[in-house]
Amino acid sequence: MEMTDKRTITVSVNGTKHTKEVPVRITLADFIRYELGLTGTHLGCEHGVCGACTILLDGRSARSCLMLAVQADGHEVLTVEGIAPGPDALHPLQEAFRDNHGLQCGFCTPGMLTTLLEFLGDNPDPTEQEVRVAISGNLCRCTGYQGIVLAALDAAKRMKAGRA
Repeated sequence: MEMTDKRTITVSVNGTKHTKEVPVRITLADFIRYELGLTGTHLGCEHGVCGACTILLDGRSARSCLMLAVQADGHEVLTVEGIAPGPDALHPLQEAFRDNHGLQCGFCTPGMLTTLLEFLGDNPDPTEQEVRVAISGNLCRCTGYQGIVLAALDAAKRMKAGRA
């Protein structure tokens, strides 16, 4: 296989279908950032350890730095840019992060949000300990996690109220 080998892929990102020819060795993270211009997905360690590159692939969290773009062919990807319901509205999870000081520098925030979006979908009434376990694969060097945990618990209440 040549380093210049390319394949055409079709992937839905944040509800928009994209068909592009990509190098077979480009990561999904690099495809999202450089081919689609969606720079909210951050690259930290590029080893799958920090969680900054977490996206939702068919509704399940995945480290986009560990996947090749060709592996996403035919799949649905949700990045941090696709979480909000519209350009003038925030998702309840984003509102809760804002209101509970769940971010400081913001570098880990996209991965935290996507991780918690999946988690809260699976567990709409979590305990503090369950939230801490859910985010244990995402590193944050600024917040001490307390604001993030409070935001997740608040978001669970907001999301539950929105479903009622």
